[in-house]
Amino acid sequence: MDVLTPLLPGEHIEVFGRDLPLIVSQAHTFGTDAFLLADFAPKAKLCADLGTGCGVIPYLLTRDRKAQQIWAVDVQRAAIDQLTRSLAMRDGIRVEPVLADLRDLPASIPAGTLDLVTMNPPYTAAGAGLLSENRSDAVARHGTACTFDDMCAAAFRLLRFGGSFCVCVRPHRLSELFYVMHDHRVEPKRLRLVCKAPGRAPWLALVEGKAGRNPGLVTEPDLFVHDGDGLSREMRRIMGDYQNKETL
Repeated sequence: MDVLTPLLPGEHIEVFGRDLPLIVSQAHTFGTDAFLLADFAPKAKLCADLGTGCGVIPYLLTRDRKAQQIWAVDVQRAAIDQLTRSLAMRDGIRVEPVLADLRDLPASIPAGTLDLVTMNPPYTAAGAGLLSENRSDAVARHGTACTFDDMCAAAFRLLRFGGSFCVCVRPHRLSELFYVMHDHRVEPKRLRLVCKAPGRAPWLALVEGKAGRNPGLVTEPDLFVHDGDGLSREMRRIMGDYQNKETL
């Protein structure tokens, strides 16, 4: 049975397809990149989302029926509490919140068996740029809780042979990501660059690696978020029936 969950100050509810209510807050929210990463990820039976925040990627994978069981991992207790309260509003969502550091994952997530690991990591390397005074912002944006090494090591530990690790990064960090993925035996296999509009330089890179596979990278056509004055046809497909376009 669905239940009503009281909201904390500064929180509100976003609703995805199939009546999936998700609590978001200023500290734990989402943007366009979450939709892009969830759409880029292949279908899977068992999945983990690392650094899940409010849990938007598990919700999108659920909405699009891309995963059957999802472990949503975050090191921040407030994020896991927020997601737990979201799940209490809707029965039947096969998402399990996990309060854990991805460098020390619990045995409840079966290592070496997952088909898919997703992560929308901090876009700025630790020690680079001005550090946010807000701890949740610092964790989300500046890599204070993990590095590329940490996340690739965690992904390889969780994935079955040939399982997929899907991640989005800023294009200027692609060479670093590819080097670290290869070092952890997660071979980059698929790349798609995202541009705000035709003629604009890419602002985001979507990468799929495969655990234990041989080298061989396929580059897909660029994805454009906007076309003219509105969203592109492909972006409208990715957004689906989510209505709050202010996120973009």
